Amino acid sequence: MKVLVISSSPRKNGNTELLLHKIIKGIEDAGGKVRFIRLQDLEICPCRECLRCHKNGRCVINDDMQTLYTEIINMDAMVFGSPIFFMSISAQGKAFIDRCQPFWAMKYLLKKSFIHQEKPPRKGIFVSVGATEFPYLFDGAVRVVKSLFKVIEVEYQDELLIRKIDEKGQILKYPEVMKLGYKMGVRFVNLYKNTVRSY
Repeated sequence: MKVLVISSSPRKNGNTELLLHKIIKGIEDAGGKVRFIRLQDLEICPCRECLRCHKNGRCVINDDMQTLYTEIINMDAMVFGSPIFFMSISAQGKAFIDRCQPFWAMKYLLKKSFIHQEKPPRKGIFVSVGATEFPYLFDGAVRVVKSLFKVIEVEYQDELLIRKIDEKGQILKYPEVMKLGYKMGVRFVNLYKNTVRSY
């Protein structure tokens, strides 16, 4: 199982990223293979809405997103993590998602599959940490990530959304949350293995 783990946090080893690393540990202990990507370390330009991808399903912007297109095509599953900024995902995450427009064009305009081999349904997890306790804190971010997953042919399987965490490293004071992350990673792989057996 090849899992693409995306951190869209601008802060290295921030709370969201620490939780992602715990999930990664669970995935790897269960036998999964992880490709970890920090969007902050990459050059990803915003979408220009030039609509060139509507013609052939390819983006003309030559930056690090070109490598991520290949990663998305070849993965078996995705874990997407983002802190909450103004009731949505980070700017780094939104730029990445907006640049997935070529997959939208392939799927809905060109009616072509970008997954080159027959595979079991691809699964996805959304991980997010926010500072407030508003009941609607994650509503916008969840909708955005569900939209991404639908476009790139990933089923929204699970989520880990943690409120009232703000200071850097504060998540480490909640070992029960970190344990939840680890268990989620293990469960993610085991569910995939069961799907492969029955596929």
